[in-house]
Amino acid sequence: MRTLRFLLQKEFRQIFRNPAIVRMILVAPTLQLLVLPLAADYEVRNINLAVIDHDHSTWSRQLTQKLAASDHFQLVDYEESYRAGFHLVEQNEADILLEFPRGFERDLIREGKTTVMMSANAVNSVKGGLGTAYALNIIGSFNKNILTEMMPTPAVSPGEQIGVVSSVRFNPLQTYPLFMAPGILAVLLTMVGAFLAALNIVREKEIGTIEQINVTPIHKWQFVLGKLIPFWVLGLVAMTVGLTAAYFAYDIVPLGGYLVIYAFAAVYMVAVLGFGLLISTLAETQQQAMFISFFFMMIFILLGGLYTPINSMPEWAITLTKFNPAAYFIRVMRMVVLKGSTFADLWPDFKTMGIFALVLNSLAVLNYRKRT
Repeated sequence: MRTLRFLLQKEFRQIFRNPAIVRMILVAPTLQLLVLPLAADYEVRNINLAVIDHDHSTWSRQLTQKLAASDHFQLVDYEESYRAGFHLVEQNEADILLEFPRGFERDLIREGKTTVMMSANAVNSVKGGLGTAYALNIIGSFNKNILTEMMPTPAVSPGEQIGVVSSVRFNPLQTYPLFMAPGILAVLLTMVGAFLAALNIVREKEIGTIEQINVTPIHKWQFVLGKLIPFWVLGLVAMTVGLTAAYFAYDIVPLGGYLVIYAFAAVYMVAVLGFGLLISTLAETQQQAMFISFFFMMIFILLGGLYTPINSMPEWAITLTKFNPAAYFIRVMRMVVLKGSTFADLWPDFKTMGIFALVLNSLAVLNYRKRT
């Protein structure tokens, strides 16, 4: 323990002599946590709508006004032909085209039904798909109002007697910062831990101090542990700063309590830092360590369930997420913050993360060589 204490003193002095590391650990995650949850919003707004109205009737104008009054759509232009409207799509001035045929209102009154054509620009598939869904919802509501006007006392069929009362649990207001902030905090902690740990041993190699350490009578596990503990402590400090920023910026208080979050974060940081130290033992330069870390970070983030639900992924991707530590941390953060999950609920995740920590740090110790 005396040897380990000296190693820790050395590491902490090295860290605090470099103010860039402290800024990266404390300032950068705070700023990103304040900005990213507001920008990473699943709700699509400002969808440009162009209307081609061949009918020029009362109901076609009413439906157009109803769409334009929505928070999701902006009416950019009226056109006389589909070709002119499609030109707006080609110029990226319109996202959705809505075309009313001639006789739209007449057919609706005489036959009780009619059609409109809607074309969406799917270059951005999310914007095109959600924009179409929003428009269909508004048109469906408008359709019900029209039926009420045409038939004030309609005959009610047995199927129409069933009403639906919906309830949204755990995030009743469906606020995106409350959903995104815990996941983003998990990703930021992953990036900080993995990047800094990956650069640590490699930096010793580049500046030559690794040779001085190699000739000292210390065990490999002591060396790796001396590298891990300082960043483990700073990672928990970064977690505290992030949770504080989330509280003051978004009024986020974990329903499951802070103790569960810190307990899982403590185990998780050991796993992530072990992964970074493993990369550091494999790489010969800081540039190599950065490239390897960036490669895995992209996989961790994209297959972590932060933006795309894991159950919606292909089977091979779902299998890969079982080996992705970030996927577990993102899920645990959301369950504790939103659902109020406890230690008993998360015990399988604790066991899995403990296995990750043991395996990754063991590989880092075994891969470290005191001779070159």
